[in-house]
Amino acid sequence: MQIILMEKVVNLGNLGDLVNVKHGYARNFLIPQGKAKRATPLAMKEFEGRRAELEKIAAEKLAAAQAFAEKLEGVLVSVARKAGVDGRLFGSVGNHDIADGLKALGFDVEKSDIRMPMGPLKTVGESSLEISLHTDVLASIKVAVVVEQ
Repeated sequence: MQIILMEKVVNLGNLGDLVNVKHGYARNFLIPQGKAKRATPLAMKEFEGRRAELEKIAAEKLAAAQAFAEKLEGVLVSVARKAGVDGRLFGSVGNHDIADGLKALGFDVEKSDIRMPMGPLKTVGESSLEISLHTDVLASIKVAVVVEQ
């Protein structure tokens, strides 16, 4: 299915690109999320008329994400969990726990934005994680898992 991207999508393209994607990806994700429209002649004409407005909105989103990333950069989130003698946790610390810790510090971050490439944290200690605030903006935070008393 050929679509017009209404914003930048990771591993797919930039604003205004005409791309071919599988029907399910377009129908179930891109179009309902407002990230794309079907590439009909009418939609293409409408997009060209709104291109400047959409580029301005995209630039504002990018600037807001960069400002938020500067505030968030280097923040230390502390999460208390029960652990054994050897430092392994009874359970794990996932992105939901980290999002709750950031919310307690005053940062509203979606749990889906927290990148955990090694999976959930399962040991006591400090780890560095990245938060994807925009397709082009990443913020680095530190998560300290401590033993619950």
